[in-house]
Amino acid sequence: MNQPLAYVHPGAKIAKNVVIEPFTTINNNVVIGEGTWIGSNVTIMEGARIGKNCNIFPGAVISAIPQDLKFGGEESLAVIGDNTTIRECVTVNRGTVASGQTVIGNNCLIMAAAHIAHDCVIGNNVIIVNGVLLGGHVNIGNHAIIGGLSAIHQFIQVGDHAMISGGSLLRKDVPPYTKAAKEPLSYVGINSVGLRRRGFTSEKIREIQNIYRILYQKNYNTTQAIGIIEAEMEATPERDEILMFIRNSSRGIMKGYTGSY
Repeated sequence: MNQPLAYVHPGAKIAKNVVIEPFTTINNNVVIGEGTWIGSNVTIMEGARIGKNCNIFPGAVISAIPQDLKFGGEESLAVIGDNTTIRECVTVNRGTVASGQTVIGNNCLIMAAAHIAHDCVIGNNVIIVNGVLLGGHVNIGNHAIIGGLSAIHQFIQVGDHAMISGGSLLRKDVPPYTKAAKEPLSYVGINSVGLRRRGFTSEKIREIQNIYRILYQKNYNTTQAIGIIEAEMEATPERDEILMFIRNSSRGIMKGYTGSY
């Protein structure tokens, strides 16, 4: 249902039961899936691909060109999965030639005034709280939570199930299953509450805790810790995910916190 005061370009592909409120602009080369609601004063620019049953609140700007001086006008996309909510004044820039797209997964909540820069990849079931700023090429794993007003340096990786304290500055990668807080950003434990809510058993949570004790609390360097974890810990999907994340980290992982918490 399109309001007469909304502008929808004839080249946009809009499912029949999409609701578009007044004063919204939808440009050419846009696809919007069934059941999605687009609030008033939203701007959806070329290259947007929005899934089913999404909610996009007033003031959001989706698929604007990257804020990257290297951008040469190439065609690229901003892809938003199903059942995702984009709150007021969020900005999602489309990709560059580097990857061709910015991606937000399914069942995500992007709260008000967050910025998702070009070529970011956000997994499924992610919560990004008010005012978070993601630089270009940031990867956020599934079920991660990024606290309000956090700023994430370009090319940072945040692992699955990680939880970032509000107001954090992310200059290093944050491994999966961890909690990160303090300044500089540091390991302060595993996200045990979140893991229990998502069905992880007590035994699996203890396994993850034991891995991070070796990595962060035994005074080993990272290379030593990886060797001990491989030698002493049974191979499991979680263990291997953690080790792969650390090995693939181009910026290095966050350090352990040595003070009181």
